[in-house]
Amino acid sequence: MHRYSLGLTDLEVTEICFGASGLGNMPDTYGYSVDEDRARATVRAVFDGPVNFLDTSNNYGFGRSEERIGAVIRERGGLPEGFVLSTKLDRDMKTGRFDAARVRQSVEESLTRLGLTSIPLLHLHDPEHARDLSEITQEGGALDELFKLKDEGVAQAVGLAMGRLDIMEPIVRDCPFDAIISHNRFSLLNRSASGLFDYCYDNDIAVLNAAPFAGGVLAKGSAEMPRVTYQEADDATLAPVRAVEAICAQYGIPPLVAALQFSLRDPRITSTIVGVSKPERVAQTLEAAKARVPEMVWDALMALPFAPEDPEANRVYKPDADGA
Repeated sequence: MHRYSLGLTDLEVTEICFGASGLGNMPDTYGYSVDEDRARATVRAVFDGPVNFLDTSNNYGFGRSEERIGAVIRERGGLPEGFVLSTKLDRDMKTGRFDAARVRQSVEESLTRLGLTSIPLLHLHDPEHARDLSEITQEGGALDELFKLKDEGVAQAVGLAMGRLDIMEPIVRDCPFDAIISHNRFSLLNRSASGLFDYCYDNDIAVLNAAPFAGGVLAKGSAEMPRVTYQEADDATLAPVRAVEAICAQYGIPPLVAALQFSLRDPRITSTIVGVSKPERVAQTLEAAKARVPEMVWDALMALPFAPEDPEANRVYKPDADGA
């Protein structure tokens, strides 16, 4: 599998990264549950395969994702050689506090759960959901503390992972990040992050494009999973999905293949983050990445209209506190 430099750092990552939010058991977000045995088996499948990149976060399932990954890391006696684990600093989930002290608390929680002494790639996560953005951006705030962690060697590389582009873009322009994660904003259905990707590509910031399946619907199908970007979808919202499905059906191409390769073929994108929550999805993703898609299919798909606005503007955010 192709590997690319992560920005200007010494880290190299595969063109696919597996996302571990579902491993934290987040049914309000994904519509299904994931028990511990299934989660651990999925992590083992990732570690045994050619992908060297796994992404999680402090608050996925209120720590369950990191705990389950950490259990497999301990089984293996540490991260596999050359493997890049990405996790994220998160606000206090009860109060929304996200100051420098919370940054230190968050990274210590993650290191403990994962059983590591340092994090290859550490992001600041979801500042738009914090109680006060100034706690993050002010001098001596969370962002300054993030870069201190890199200076101290607690993180090898640092990034910003979030949704809202109106908040994200000014922060990216003000800070020397190694990488960014944007989710649901560059896919067959939506291109709202394209301008941000241009800026990052031009400034040697690695672009990690998450959720190319729009929360799963382009992988599982609109009939099985009538949800777009983690929200219940009506017929009007599903119409663009069904247009993609119709073209793919005409040419015998699974929509999952087209949605994944749409991201993989973009030269601005360093790695595409694909969520997995059961072992067999690891191999299926790798097969989808290798499948041949004729150029006429791309011509038809690229002719479809796409949304330029925030796909989660009306999302009711539920962090899945207890997995129930």
